[in-house]
Amino acid sequence: MKSDVEIAQAAKMKPIEEIASKIGLAPDDLELYGKYKAKVTLDAWQRVKDRPNGKLILCTAINPAPAGEGKTTTSVGLADALHRQGKKTIVALREPSLGPCFGMKGGAAGGGHAQVLPMEKINLHFTGDFHAITAAHNMIAALLDNYLYQHRAEGFGLKEVLWRRVLDVNDRSLRSIVTGLGPSVNGIPTQAGFDITPASELMAILCLAADETDLRRRIENILLGYRFDGSPFTVKDLGVAGAIVVLLKDALEPNLVQTTENTPAFVHGGPFANIAHGCNTVVATKMALSHADYVITEAGFGADLGAEKFYDIKCRKAGLQPALTVLVATAQGLKMHGGVPLDQIAEPNLEGLRAGLPNLDKHLRNLRSFGQNVVIVFNRFAADTDEEMELLRRHCEEVLEAPFVINNAYAEGGAGAEEMAHIVVDAVEKTPSAPLRFAYEDSDSLRTKIEKVARHLYGAASVTFAKPALTRLRLAETLGMSHFPVCIAKTQFSFSDDPKQYGAAEGFDFLIRDVVINAGAEMIVAIAGDIMRMPGLPKAPQALNIDYINGEITGLS
Repeated sequence: MKSDVEIAQAAKMKPIEEIASKIGLAPDDLELYGKYKAKVTLDAWQRVKDRPNGKLILCTAINPAPAGEGKTTTSVGLADALHRQGKKTIVALREPSLGPCFGMKGGAAGGGHAQVLPMEKINLHFTGDFHAITAAHNMIAALLDNYLYQHRAEGFGLKEVLWRRVLDVNDRSLRSIVTGLGPSVNGIPTQAGFDITPASELMAILCLAADETDLRRRIENILLGYRFDGSPFTVKDLGVAGAIVVLLKDALEPNLVQTTENTPAFVHGGPFANIAHGCNTVVATKMALSHADYVITEAGFGADLGAEKFYDIKCRKAGLQPALTVLVATAQGLKMHGGVPLDQIAEPNLEGLRAGLPNLDKHLRNLRSFGQNVVIVFNRFAADTDEEMELLRRHCEEVLEAPFVINNAYAEGGAGAEEMAHIVVDAVEKTPSAPLRFAYEDSDSLRTKIEKVARHLYGAASVTFAKPALTRLRLAETLGMSHFPVCIAKTQFSFSDDPKQYGAAEGFDFLIRDVVINAGAEMIVAIAGDIMRMPGLPKAPQALNIDYINGEITGLS
């Protein structure tokens, strides 16, 4: 079988105007970025936003193995299969980050014959959204530093600066730095640091903003630091919200592309569930729902991170109601959770597979606790045996009483996902999900919200809050933010805060090391365990495999 990039390069794309016409978008609704990608104007949504919405289907997964479980591949395959069956369908996905593309993953646009195209451009600079967010975020940092420098003679200062810089590159050396060294004209020496661009509060704001007016309001509310009297200092106080809106106004418009089978796709917003809320933009999702009968979307990492935030943050704030959730798993991932060494998970191992099933079971219980009807989908690999698939089928159907289907979209495209599409449509039409039941109430205290998620969904026996975390929680409550949802940042590999505690972890202590107040995004980020908001590179990063040879990009996947 050809590589992902070879399949993508061989695919026959259609002009983006033709893709747009399938969902009722006119040429005047588009801002073209070449032949095969475009931004869709917000006016196009305003015209149709009162239409009845299509059916929203969430694609999530078990705690993934290092290579991932294939949520994007499943989402694209399902969309293509529904499109084959004559359903007006849009897949709404997140944009890849250059950090993991050149670090661990090599790409994040699906795989095999279930990809979004043009794959190379989506995985690289795309329409410049991430660059706009990076520039806007660092513009705020520069303007804040300048304000402090220019007004110091007047006695102005901040006792604590909260705003860090960002870069869409994995660079551990930038986690903690000092700025302003040298002569006084270089500014005020300050301990600072970088996060990765998807960790930016501006990314979260872009993903949650309803429109340009809401974007401006949220930017104005960004908390930059505290004055010496303890009062907050915001972007509104800095007086530059308008300038930041100017940098982000184009990025707020959703990006329209296509799949390998020419199904319309919105790819818009940041990817990380452990730092942001892990979903694509509200604008893209709502625009898709106004233009299609079925909308397939995804939420980052495992369901304990992505799905929980999708329900508790995105759906809560945007008023979305998913009709169904698809839970993706692989035999290899379950073997990892069953204690099989990572270098052996591709080998047949019925006992290891059986030992890993509690991880699947726990995710299913959690999803059902939100009122969701769930279809379990297994991405089959070439090394997976018929005996392993039969064990999984019997467990899902007889023990879990959940629909089970094998997804072959990676190898066969939409044709390999048609059974999944039939089961999904049947479930949506006959037994749609109940109205969402959130993990916590708006009226709960911030601490209680964190504890409810950690105890009831993760399985923690206790939750420990470090002193910095407690201090910031009290500050958030003092500032009137108790009603905000919480966004817990933890490892994706485990229910716990320990990336090596596989399976269905239970009875552990869950450590909240720090808290970040996202006043503009209107959520409280709780940092658990040793999770880093600026990842490092592995010993052999994917950048070693990426090249440009004879006019073709190689190594992206």
